[in-house]
Amino acid sequence: MTDHVRVEKRSGGILSITLDRPERKNALSIAMYRRLKEAVELGQADREVRVLLIAANGGNFTSGNDLADFQKAPVEFPSPGVQFLQVLSTAKKPIVAVVEGYAVGIGTTMLLHCDMVFASATARFKLPFVNLALCPEGASSYLLPKHAGYKEAARLLMLGEEFDATVAVRAGIATQVTPPGEALSVAMDCALTLAKKPPRALQVTKALLRRGDAQAVAEALLIEADQFIQCRNSAEAQEAFTAFFEKRAPDFSRFG
Repeated sequence: MTDHVRVEKRSGGILSITLDRPERKNALSIAMYRRLKEAVELGQADREVRVLLIAANGGNFTSGNDLADFQKAPVEFPSPGVQFLQVLSTAKKPIVAVVEGYAVGIGTTMLLHCDMVFASATARFKLPFVNLALCPEGASSYLLPKHAGYKEAARLLMLGEEFDATVAVRAGIATQVTPPGEALSVAMDCALTLAKKPPRALQVTKALLRRGDAQAVAEALLIEADQFIQCRNSAEAQEAFTAFFEKRAPDFSRFG
C-alpha cells in the first residue's frame, strides 16, 4: 500500500510527495495516510529539504477516502487521516500543492493546510461530508468560514456540490488557477523559488502567519474527529454508505 505514495528528494531542496493510485482516482487508504504522515515528518527532519511539494499521478488529485477501506477499518482516535492532518497543519517548512482533476473530501480540506495551491482550470473540488451523513473534517469548519466567509462556507459544506478552481481560489482553498496541464510546472517553479529563500526567515514567516490560528486549528481537528466518529456510527451514515455501494440515491426520509 505504501507504494501508492511516492516520496522523492529532488534537486533544489524539494521533497516531492505524490499520490500514486490512479486506478482508484488516488482514493486514500489507511496505509496511505500513514505513509503521508511519515513523508511530511521526513521532510521536516531532513535539513536538505526546504520545501514540500504534494501532487498526484493519473489526472486526479484524490477522490477522497477509500470508503471500502474506511468502513472496515477499526475506529481509532485520532484516526490515521487526522494524524496526517495534524502533522500537515503544524509543519514548519513551506508546503506547495498541485491539483489536477478531482479533489474530493479530505482532498480539498488538506489544501487548507498548504501554503500555496496551484489548481488546473479543469480541477474540480467537492466537500460531500453531509451527503454521506458525516460532518466536516480537516478543521474545515473553522478555516473555511475564516477564508471564504460564513455564507460561502455554509454553501460549500452543507450542499456538498462540486465547484471549480475559480471558486476554490475565491474561497481561499487554492492560490492560483493555471492552464490545463500546467499546474505541476507552475507549482514546481514556485517551490524552487521558495527553496532559494533564507530557510529560517521563511519558516519564521510561516509561523507568524499561522500563529493566530494554531490553537483553534488543533482544537477543531479533534472536535471534528470526535463528531465524525459519532456520525460514522449513525444509522444515517450506514444508509448513505449502503446507497453509495449500491449506486443509488440514499433515503433519509425516515430519519428525524
